[in-house]
Amino acid sequence: MAISTAKRPTTKQRKFLLDEKDLPTHWYNIQADLPVPLPPPLHPGTGQPIGPADLAPLFPMELIKQEVSRERWIEIPEPVRDAYKVWRPTPLIRALGLEKVLGTPARIYYKWEGVSPAGSHKPNTAIAQAYYNKAEGTKRLATETGAGQWGSALALAARMFDLECKVYMVRVSYDQKPYRRILMETWGAEVVPSPSSDTNAGRAALAKDPKSPGSLGLAISEAVEDAATRDDTKYSLGSVLNHVLLHQTVIGQEVKKQLELADERPDILVGCVGGGSNFSGFAFPFVADKLTGKTNDLRVIAVEPMAAPSLTKGRYVYDFGDEAMTTPLVKMHTLGHSFMPAPIHAGGLRYHGDAPIISQLVKTGRMEAIAYPQGKVFEAGRIFANAEGRVAAPEACHGIRAAIDEALAAKETGEEKVILFNYCGHGFLDLAAYDDFNHGRLVDA
Repeated sequence: MAISTAKRPTTKQRKFLLDEKDLPTHWYNIQADLPVPLPPPLHPGTGQPIGPADLAPLFPMELIKQEVSRERWIEIPEPVRDAYKVWRPTPLIRALGLEKVLGTPARIYYKWEGVSPAGSHKPNTAIAQAYYNKAEGTKRLATETGAGQWGSALALAARMFDLECKVYMVRVSYDQKPYRRILMETWGAEVVPSPSSDTNAGRAALAKDPKSPGSLGLAISEAVEDAATRDDTKYSLGSVLNHVLLHQTVIGQEVKKQLELADERPDILVGCVGGGSNFSGFAFPFVADKLTGKTNDLRVIAVEPMAAPSLTKGRYVYDFGDEAMTTPLVKMHTLGHSFMPAPIHAGGLRYHGDAPIISQLVKTGRMEAIAYPQGKVFEAGRIFANAEGRVAAPEACHGIRAAIDEALAAKETGEEKVILFNYCGHGFLDLAAYDDFNHGRLVDA
């Protein structure tokens, strides 16, 4: 392997900041640049491609249009941009402390999405979805949440746009992360553990297993049923679907501008993946350069838990997005819609499938995928906390683990690689997980 001769920056600047005027005005739609269109979603009953009318009971029409759009740039409405300005643009940080601890010639940067009011990247799409629902007369939103990051973000967005919000929170996370529930309730959301007694899907699951830990697939079934049976309610999803990934691309667009300030070009991009929203928003503006031939040497690495390894162990087939088989079938890497994951602390990564766009990009070799056990992930989180002072969410620690491993590989070869990862959420409400790790109680699944 050739040793890089790139000139190392002489400055030791840590933070690269943008002004509010630098906030993106449009979302980037990667569907415009995909070599082939995505396989169409199929109706759960007929198995035929679905149309807008099939999705109308669940989503407002503007989001349905974004779901299928092939336009490269979609304008961000001014009320959404104004709401983003509460915390965006977010910082790009050079991890000088981590570089020193690892003794690596690599230069490591991370995008700090944990500065949002909800503590993660999730409000980027929650605010957009709440805005479009409010504009079309929706009164109430129903959703699911794994670790509580998405539920917190939607509760915040619903409060911003004066909407009611009901959250079906996966039972194991409801028990593990009570402060996320409290956060949602503080913003006015109603939160119930899933499986719940409020829906047919939940009651059936409880009848089968009264002690069920729940799954994202099951929680989705409950939220979809809730929305489909009420005229005043729409369903809101925090990952997987095209329009959700679209809204997150403000992240990567900001990073591009910040790297210009740092006079850097990335060699490796890393992010954790469950459904795929934070990773997509971070990586897609860079993947566009790969798809359009502007760069050929960028590595893009999706990191998932070994407890739910859909990209590394799943099949690339049509599957339902939920356990009760009520959602459209989409072609994705999947472990099967009935998959019940182990109760690892990274609740946001326990989904049985992955976004169709990410699945296609991995299948065609334009992205890589790796999986880690829970123990190695928390080990990386503690290294990062000691080196940089920031405590990351268990989900974000997956990306940190891969960034550390890539930096150590660069140490072996002497290459001055530029490594970026997305720090998608803080871990202040995940301290019980760190307590388990610190005292030897954490179990690998």
